[in-house]
Amino acid sequence: MSFRILAATALSAALALPAAAAPPMASGALEGVPRYDHVFVIVEENKDYSQILNPAAAPNIAGLAAKYGDAAQFFGEGHPSEGNYVALLGGDNLGMHDDDAFYCTPGSTQPYCGGAAKPGYRDHTAHTPHLGDQLAAAGLTWKGYYENLPEPGSLAIVAGDPKSTNSMKTASLYAAKHTGFTNFESTQKDPHRAERLVDFGQLDRDLAADALPSFALIVPNQCNEMHGLGVPDAPADCQSGNTAGLIRRGDAVTGELVRRLQATKAWKGAGNVAIVITFDEGVGGSHEGCCDGAPAGTSLGGGHIPTIVITNHGPRGLQDQTAYNHYSLLRTLEDAFGIAEHLSHAADTAKGVRPMTALFAVKDAR
Repeated sequence: MSFRILAATALSAALALPAAAAPPMASGALEGVPRYDHVFVIVEENKDYSQILNPAAAPNIAGLAAKYGDAAQFFGEGHPSEGNYVALLGGDNLGMHDDDAFYCTPGSTQPYCGGAAKPGYRDHTAHTPHLGDQLAAAGLTWKGYYENLPEPGSLAIVAGDPKSTNSMKTASLYAAKHTGFTNFESTQKDPHRAERLVDFGQLDRDLAADALPSFALIVPNQCNEMHGLGVPDAPADCQSGNTAGLIRRGDAVTGELVRRLQATKAWKGAGNVAIVITFDEGVGGSHEGCCDGAPAGTSLGGGHIPTIVITNHGPRGLQDQTAYNHYSLLRTLEDAFGIAEHLSHAADTAKGVRPMTALFAVKDAR
C-alpha cells in the first residue's frame, strides 16, 4: 500500500513533461484557459490510474487518453465517494469521510446517517455556492444527468429499476452520494431543480435535439460507473467483487457516451467543446494526494486516478505530468466559462492548485 503524498509545486516544476506540445494560447484567455461553449464531465468510480490506463482492461478510456489528453498525475481528495463529488463542484469536500445522506447533521438519527454519532462529524449539506450557481449567475446553463434518477429533480437517496422483477427493482442503481449537486442547499431549494437534475432519458432527448447545457455532470448508474452492487441478482459484470467485469462494462458505457457527445453539432462546430472523464477516487487502500486535497505528511488523499481531457480543437497525444486534483478541475471549469472567482480550495494557488491549462489549450483561442 502506498501512502506517498505528492506536492503539486514540486511536480509541476519537475515533472511537467508533455508527450506532445499543446496548441499555442491566444491572449485574453482566463489563466491561459480559453473560453469553452460546452464542457461535459463523466464520472466513474473507485479505480486507480494503473487499472484504467491499460488498453487490455479499458480499451476505450485508455485509447482516448492516448489520442487526446491524459492528466497523468491527478488525485482524489479522500475516501469514500461523496466528498469528492462535492469537492469537484464546490471546492471543498466538507470534511466528509462517509457516504451518508446529504441531509445528515451531527447526531442525526435519520435513515442513511449511520456515521452521525462519530466525533468530528460534519453537516453534509453545503451552505455555499457550487459551479452551477456560478454558471447561472453568468447566464449559462447546467445539468446533472443521472442514470436511474427516479424523477426529475428527485432528492431520493437510492433508487432501483422499476421495470425489474427481481432485487434490482430496489437495488441502489441510482445513489445520491454520487450526485454532488444534491449536497448543496442552493440545489435542494432550487425552483428549477427538476430542469437541472435529470435522468439519462433526458440526456437522450437533449442529444437528439442538440440542446445540451453549457456544463453537464454525467453519472452512470452503479452498474455502469464501475462501482458495482452487492445484490445477488445483479449482472455478473456488476457484482462488486468482479473488478475486471466492472471495468469492461464501465469502459464500454463511457466509450459510448463519448461517441454520442462527439456526434453532436456542438462537437463538430467552431466552438470549443471538452469531454472530461474522471473518477471520484481510487481503490480504498490508495491514499496518494496533492494540491491542498491531502495536507503534507498525512494519508488523507483519495488516490491516483485517471482523468482524460478530450477536446474538439485542443491537444492530441498530450500526457501532462502536472499534479492536479478535483479542485484543479473545478478551477479550470470556472476559467473555461469566464468565471474569474474560484470557489473555496479551487483558489488555493499557494498550496499547488492550478488550472489544467495545457490540456484545455486550443488554437486561435477566443
